Amino acid sequence: MKDKFFNYIHDLQDTITSKLEAIDGKATFQEDLWKRPEGGGGRTRVIENGAVFEKGGVNISGVHGKLPESMQAYFGVKDADFFACGLSLVLHPKNPMVPTVHANWRYFEMYDQKGNIVDQWFGGGQDLTPYYLFEDDATHFHQTCKTACDKHHPEFYQNYKARCDDYFYNAHRNEGRGVGGLFFDYCKQTDAMNMQNWYDFVTEVGNSFLEAYVPIVEKRKGLDYTKAQRDWQEIRRGRYVEFNLVHDKGTLFGLKTNGRIESILMSLPPHVQWVYDHHPEKGSDEEKLINVLQNPIDWV
Repeated sequence: MKDKFFNYIHDLQDTITSKLEAIDGKATFQEDLWKRPEGGGGRTRVIENGAVFEKGGVNISGVHGKLPESMQAYFGVKDADFFACGLSLVLHPKNPMVPTVHANWRYFEMYDQKGNIVDQWFGGGQDLTPYYLFEDDATHFHQTCKTACDKHHPEFYQNYKARCDDYFYNAHRNEGRGVGGLFFDYCKQTDAMNMQNWYDFVTEVGNSFLEAYVPIVEKRKGLDYTKAQRDWQEIRRGRYVEFNLVHDKGTLFGLKTNGRIESILMSLPPHVQWVYDHHPEKGSDEEKLINVLQNPIDWV
């Protein structure tokens, strides 16, 4: 399973980066191959200063070795080894009318000292972070997610949409990071779903990503915007940074397993503002976004 899924994300990275380069039309992805001293490595691809994408990364990695003590305590195990692989992407468009997007699909195995698999699971999801709310964009993104989920279980979309709203939430701000999407984790073998079933589901969601996001980019990338709207985008990006550094489990896992820092922090946008006690004007488009972030909507 680990080889099968790693081959999948290897090919998916090629598919996604090729499409994004075509959309941007100016910048291309810089590729960086790296190795982890304890075992494994990855292929980082970063795009910067493009016509559409100000900064973005589409990274894959496959790492293995002894599970660090901090993570052994987290999982409640002793002397365990692990393998983890996944694709993680974040795209920060230049135009504030185009939303930021994040996606991640991953697979994890844990072993005893004889090399036997003692635990394994899939995780992942995809979510949308707009700066200006176009309701038809949010509906399109969520409908694509639901279509992928419905092929595998009638309750997957409802359950994983709710988990996404709960997870991508800045509790210290009392607001969501964006308008959500899907979030699933610890997808393990059960009587109803074996690991092949989970593989089929996770790859279905991964294959839906471009369909969920690209039409939104194409529709919004040419819209005009003002300096004030760009400032608002940078203020909202600050909230994105806060979530990734304070709450995100993937960032925490990477830092605690001696992950590659440049790949972990490629998710951070290049231009950000933190304005003291900032509040949008009453009745503005900016306030409309905040109201939605504080009260999640059922988009489908």
